[in-house]
Amino acid sequence: MIDSNQRRQTEVLLRFIDASPSPWHAATTMAEWLEEEGFQCLDERESWVLEPSGRYYVIRDDSSLIAFIVGADPLTEAGFRIVGAHTDSPGLRLKPNPAHAAEPMLRLGAEVYGSPILATWTDRDLSLAGRVALRGETPTVCLVDFEEALVRLPNLAIHMNREVNENGLKLDKQTELPLLLAVLEEELPPAERFTNLLADRLDCPPESILSWEFNVYDTQQGAFWGPESEFIASSQLDNLASCHAALEALVAEDEASATRVCAFFDHEEIGSESFKGAAGSFLGDILTRIGAALDSESADRQQRALAASFMISADMTHAYQPNFAWGYESEHKITVNRGPAIKINANLRYTTETFSQALFIGWCEEAAVPWQRYVHRSDLPCGSTIGPLASARLGMRSIDVGNPLWAMHSARESAGACDHPWMIQVLARFFACPRIPVNG
Repeated sequence: MIDSNQRRQTEVLLRFIDASPSPWHAATTMAEWLEEEGFQCLDERESWVLEPSGRYYVIRDDSSLIAFIVGADPLTEAGFRIVGAHTDSPGLRLKPNPAHAAEPMLRLGAEVYGSPILATWTDRDLSLAGRVALRGETPTVCLVDFEEALVRLPNLAIHMNREVNENGLKLDKQTELPLLLAVLEEELPPAERFTNLLADRLDCPPESILSWEFNVYDTQQGAFWGPESEFIASSQLDNLASCHAALEALVAEDEASATRVCAFFDHEEIGSESFKGAAGSFLGDILTRIGAALDSESADRQQRALAASFMISADMTHAYQPNFAWGYESEHKITVNRGPAIKINANLRYTTETFSQALFIGWCEEAAVPWQRYVHRSDLPCGSTIGPLASARLGMRSIDVGNPLWAMHSARESAGACDHPWMIQVLARFFACPRIPVNG
């Protein structure tokens, strides 16, 4: 089912996720990749001079990244081709003062980030990855990844929870989520022991550590599974898979008529309301700066450029799981390894409408990529994406699409190995599109 080229592309995806255990690491991994592809890092505090066919990227606060390639045609004629996705995933984050005693153990307090399936975090080899600020004339921010299994959330034995298989595992978010780190040492207070742990990892004095943010992650690497290795399992497929597919498509061609943009935002899983989230100004700021640098700084020219533009909001979507048939809309079941899904919602939780849907189907057909349609059950709340937020702020036509995914928001998600290469193909075709047709 999966050919050698598809397997190679999907293997690269799994290693990309393995190297990106937090949104801060994800942005760094992408920046390193972009540097290898000849992209130049821009500083928002400086004036920009953009060259024809120039390759550039901007990072805001370490975890949101926008990359772009200047197109051959004027913005007012060709506009922007934008693919948006997000760098964060639901899970657990350490509290600011996490270390505390619970005789005889030392625990780390954790806070829920977004809406993870909490039960999937138990009995797994967990570690910590994030960023730490160090004292200096100007604080220095360093990335930290402990890499090896460091903490654990052991389940309660069935002997003390006899009805767990009937009632399901329910974890109290305050009292039952602290992570086990070590056995207490009488001579060393918990807070000091944790700070020393960070200092040893950073090779710095403990007193130089000012603050930190840590993501809890599963250390198990991504893997293929199935009789023909036709499936994959990994953490953070939602939504690092879409980030990876977009970047692969962005660098696939050297020349294009339109200016191509990848916009990857942090904080999607908690509503995007931040200065670096999709509900903030980041994308609008960068598009305005590009227009100004390319002599399209007047409001009229900028609005004409946006009117000639199109955005694909790429996020994963729910693959049909026959064990839970009751959770799906019977006429819109989507299947892994059958291609990307167009996501549709009458209440505009997704941005898809008639014309944008028709355009995407055309790009799939031109790229020889199969496609599907997804609609959520009417009696269940529907999730949303960055699409409605970003397209509403920009006044830009958009569509929401995503590859099928099992166990979304689990510590370990699963998907089809063929779908990822197909997503790359259709996004590359979208980036190559010279003009977006106009529909009243």
